[in-house]
Amino acid sequence: MTDLNITWSEYHHKIENLAVKIYQSNWQFNQIVCLAKGGLRVGDILCRLYDKPLAILSTASYRGEGNRQRGKIQFSEHLTSIQPLGDRILLVDDLVDSGVSLAESLQWLRDNYREKIVDIRTAVIWYKSTSVKTPDYFVDYLAENPWINQPFEKYERIDMRELADSFRKD
Repeated sequence: MTDLNITWSEYHHKIENLAVKIYQSNWQFNQIVCLAKGGLRVGDILCRLYDKPLAILSTASYRGEGNRQRGKIQFSEHLTSIQPLGDRILLVDDLVDSGVSLAESLQWLRDNYREKIVDIRTAVIWYKSTSVKTPDYFVDYLAENPWINQPFEKYERIDMRELADSFRKD
């Protein structure tokens, strides 16, 4: 199976496509919660397009060489937000791979904000066939389960000394 290589232009276009799919559903929400790190850019663009508050739930499940080894999901202790959490939440991430992170994030929100949440839906760019959880909104269904190389992943491999050297003036 080959990797899926995404450019910045494709990445932004897919987020816009996701925004349109959500819009066309006519579902009304008053809060966006993004899963960090992967969902940060998705959440940022959606909150700007919809003019809705953004909250961040930091999670981590990938580690090891090239961050390709999935481990047990870890959650931050608190949800980060300027305002109190809304009651109709759009939970966003970049992709749903196994579906475990998305399912456990939904459970984390329900466990911590059960009395506040009236409705919660999920949105991702990529939905892989290996997922145990189907997102409410997605752009691409990936039956072959490729590794997705997103444009920002290059920053995980850059040596800061080399980057600094590239900015030196002769």
